[in-house]
Order: sequence, then structure tokens, then C-alpha cells
Amino acid sequence: MTRRPARASASGSADRAAVTAAVTAAEGQLVGRVTVRDAVDGRTVHRSAVTGGSWVLDVPRHWRSSLYRAVFRPGRGEASEVWFVVRPAEDAPRARVLLSVPFATWQAYNRSGVPGEGLYWTEDPARAARVSFDRPGGGPPPERWEEGLMRWLRAHGPDVDYCSNLDLHLDPRALLPYRLLVVNGHDEYWTWEMRDRVEGFVRAGGNLAVFGANTAWWQMRLEDEGRTMVCYRDAAADPMAQLAPELTTVEWSSDPVNRPENSLTGLSFRTGAGCWGPSMERMRLEAYTVAFAAHWVFEGTGLADGDTFARGGLGYETDAADLEFTDGVPTATGRDGTPASLAVLATADLRHWQHYGQGGWAVLGVFESGAGTVFNAGTVNWGAALGDPVVARITRNVLTRLSAPAAPGRWTALGSAHGALALAGTGPWIFAALADGTLGVRSADAHNRRLQPAGPAPDVVALAAPREATVGGPLALYAADRHGRLLARPPFPEAADWQVLDRCPTGTRALAVCDGRLYALDHDGALWTAPQSPRPDGSPRTWLRFAPPAALRALTAVNGRLYAIDGQGTLLHRLPEQSSSWQELGPARDVLTLGGQAGRLLGLDPEGTLLRRSVLNSKVSDQS
Repeated sequence: MTRRPARASASGSADRAAVTAAVTAAEGQLVGRVTVRDAVDGRTVHRSAVTGGSWVLDVPRHWRSSLYRAVFRPGRGEASEVWFVVRPAEDAPRARVLLSVPFATWQAYNRSGVPGEGLYWTEDPARAARVSFDRPGGGPPPERWEEGLMRWLRAHGPDVDYCSNLDLHLDPRALLPYRLLVVNGHDEYWTWEMRDRVEGFVRAGGNLAVFGANTAWWQMRLEDEGRTMVCYRDAAADPMAQLAPELTTVEWSSDPVNRPENSLTGLSFRTGAGCWGPSMERMRLEAYTVAFAAHWVFEGTGLADGDTFARGGLGYETDAADLEFTDGVPTATGRDGTPASLAVLATADLRHWQHYGQGGWAVLGVFESGAGTVFNAGTVNWGAALGDPVVARITRNVLTRLSAPAAPGRWTALGSAHGALALAGTGPWIFAALADGTLGVRSADAHNRRLQPAGPAPDVVALAAPREATVGGPLALYAADRHGRLLARPPFPEAADWQVLDRCPTGTRALAVCDGRLYALDHDGALWTAPQSPRPDGSPRTWLRFAPPAALRALTAVNGRLYAIDGQGTLLHRLPEQSSSWQELGPARDVLTLGGQAGRLLGLDPEGTLLRRSVLNSKVSDQS
């Protein structure tokens, strides 16, 4: 809670010293009583008589951070209501989660269709371009998109602090104490400053969970210290288009702003769906279909790929990404600005909504952004489905994982790799030697992709690939087979023949390439090394024992460092120097084999699930 002078009238964030409600525009002098309730659980927290032209409330210190509703009687409907948020006192303990209330969107719909007073309807020439927060109305819509999640959080936890979304613009420090920002329901209007601060928060290691849709669709501006909202929706009419085009109040994806909202949120209403007016009830018939059940988001749900869930939770507007399907697996193309790291976890085909408003898709997904993680439920009505135990479990998984303190690296599922015996990554590809004697390949992105055939790999038991910039030999995919041969082939997904280079140490079970040298792990856990480059005279490489047996069972290299797993299931690392020693990095109890790709570790569990984690223990993105 900031201590700066502030006023919360029809909407806003309340200073703990005082809240001033300007409700006289439609009512004249106030004569009657005011009742203040916690809008989340309905508890009455204040009653008093009110007379005069305004009402001032000294917010007691013991009031919890929450959304509040003041109702004036006698009165006339929403003109007699004031909604405001109370933030925590500056010296009060903070929750790990900050929930943003979309007051800007509520105000945008206030007095819709009233010429010169409402920002809606979007292309009505009589619409307003700027509206004040200091006027009656501006509370939540009748559907109360935000209410379901707020009530569920109060009943089931975790504890959250509240802010107005305007605070993300007005207070540069609003996000600093928190691990997770939750955007809820219908948060449609964002300023440039809001975008910058939330994106910076995530890149620096904070996390974002969007349980909503149509998120950050319009750019707005704030004037008069945050009390006036500006949105022309027409670049030709907005004078800022000539002064600072990036601040023009049009859709974030539109010219001249050209900053697609899905670069922040992962999803967009551009490829989403909508059903409006009399057709809105259609949304209660729809459900998500699981596309990646092995992902941590679905842990404990019992769902399998192809199952449906969240029926009734796909609200009248949904967000999505431009999709393509390979072997029935949905993946984001990235053509629309969605980050390449987005993992598509569930989809709903809503193209038939073209008969009710806008046809498209709904997508539920998660991706890494800098050091942070972004989850997006892709539907404005997620909170309405929280009575479904599956939806509740998904919500708890997201909130628990993304609000937790930075923790040792976690292994994350990338998809199925059944039958894989060895892994290696090179360029944008992950290769796997399979038990049936073939080589499989897939993109290294986060989608639930399946291995595709890339040629033979008979009797191959180990794979390795050097870092892209290598001086010790050709950039190739290396292998060891059961016959003790060292093999190589081009590091591309097209089928190719293996070239026999020479021999490996007897009983080689794992390979690595690091700093221009090959490393081999034998069945006794001893480590051997030889030059990556062949001898000029064509004679076989000389392998030397680099380290004595140490009960190691897996080996790889990433960015000039060796990684291994010991017999106790501990992940180890060391520099490729004789004087270096193995250091513990974290648990890897169920990881059977190791590979490396683009600065990350690859692994395989006993169920044949392909895994990935960061090489850093404290990296927040290990949670994704």
C-alpha cells in the first residue's frame, strides 16, 4: 500500500490513510448511509451515516488487502456503488502472489452506448475518447468474470495481495515484493508503462499467471495522475500518433504500435473466439481437450492426452495462438508473435463460433520469458469452472509452482520418447537412438512433439554433439555402438549414413564432446578422453583414462562443462580439467540418460518421457 495521496472514487486503489468517493455526479448531495463490504467474501466491515458532497473513509490498518464495495442508500443502482482495492501497508508482511483487479476494463464499459460518456461502442462515432474514474459506475459487469477466482482463492488459498491494475502503471515498485502476478478475468486495457513493468518483472525472474482472456487487447493512456483514461481506438484521431506513435491508443498488435500482446501473454484474441449477446450461453457447452498430459500443469489431475475438462469454463471470449497440427499434436507456429517457447497444453476448437460472434480457438499454455514463466488459461471464464476438481487442481499447480521461492532446478516434461536409449541435442534438434535400431529426431521446442524417423542407428548406445562453435573437429552427431565403434553423421534431421571413425573404450555407455575432446563413460563408471579431431595420419585416436571409476551412470556436456549422474541419482558437474572435481547440482533420481541442447540438460525417465532442465540451480525458469 502506498502512502502517497490518492483517491479511489468509482474505481481504483485505496490509500490506507483515506478513501474519497466522488459519487455526487448523479446523486447530488449525499444523505443516507453507506455500507462497505469485502467484495470477495461478503463480510460487512463498515457502516456509517453520510451527508454532504463527498464521503471520506479512513481505512483501518487491520483491513486485509482485498477488493471492497461501498454501497450508498438511498441510491440508484450502480451510481450508488464505489469499488476499490486496499493494498497492504508498506510495513506489513506480503503474500507471494499479487492479484490485479481490472478497473480500467470496468471503466471502459461504464455507460456503454451513451454518446460522449462511454468508450463503447468501439466504432460508434459518438463514443468518448477519454473518460474519468471520478464518476459513478465503473464496477464489474453483471457476469463478474473476476469473482470466481477471487472467491476460490479466499476459500482455498494461497493468500494473495490485491492491487488495481492502475497501480501497475502508477507505482513502479508495485511488483517488487512478489513472486507471481495474477491477471484475472477480463483485463483488456493496458498502458505502455504497465506492459514494460510486467514484462520486466517476468524477464527478471518473476512469474505471470493469466486466468483470463482478451488480455492486453487495447492500449490506453492515463492522464490527470491516473484519474482519466484515454482510448481513441483510431490512430487517425489520436494526436499521439504524430508525437509518439508507439503510444497510440489502438490494439497492441495494430499499426503504428506493432507490439503484439502475445509476446507478453503467449496468447491473443486475434486467433481466439467470442460469442456475444443472445449467443453467450453457448460458452457453457464447450470444453478443453488435453494436448500434453505429462506436463506439470496437469500433475495430479489423472488426465490423459485427448481427455476433456473445464466444460463451462470457456467464457465468451478466449485467447489462442496460431496453431498447426502434426500427428494430431497442436503446436504454435510463432507467425502471430507467440513466443517459440510456448508449450500448448490444451486446446478447444471454437471455429464454429463464427455463427455467434468470432470463430477461432482457445489455448491453454505456458512458456519461458527471460528468467520467468508465463502461464495462460486462455479463457475469460476460468473462475466459473473452479468447482471442477480438475480445474481446481490445475489452478493450484500453477499458483503453487509459480509463487514458490527460487528452488533447485526441476525437470520438465517435453513429450514422449519411448524406446530411447541415448539423447543428444544440436542446433534446434533433439536426437534419440531408439531400441529398434533407428534414429529419432524432434524439434527442441517445448511442444509435446513426437520423434520422427531420421534414419538408421543400429546398435547405437550413446550419442553426443559438440557446441555449435567447435574447433576440435567437424560439427557432427557422434555415437558409440555395442561393438565399440565410434561413429559420426551430419547433425541434420534428414536420413544419413553413419561413418565409422575408429574405436571407443571397451564398454562405452555414454559420450560427451567438450572443449575439442571426446569423453566416454564405461560400464565401470570410469571416464575416458580422446581428441575430437582425427589424427593427421588416419591412425586411431588414443583414449586415456580421465577419471577413475566413480559409480557414474550417465554423461553429457553443456557449454564447456561435463555433467553426470551418479549411482545415488545425484546430478553432478565439473570442468573438463584433471584438477577439477565433481560437484553436486541437484536430484536426478529417475533420470536414466543425459543429453545437452542449447544450454540445457536433457533426460529420459523410466516411462520414456523426455525431460529438460536448466544447468542453473537458482534459475526461476526451472519452474516451467
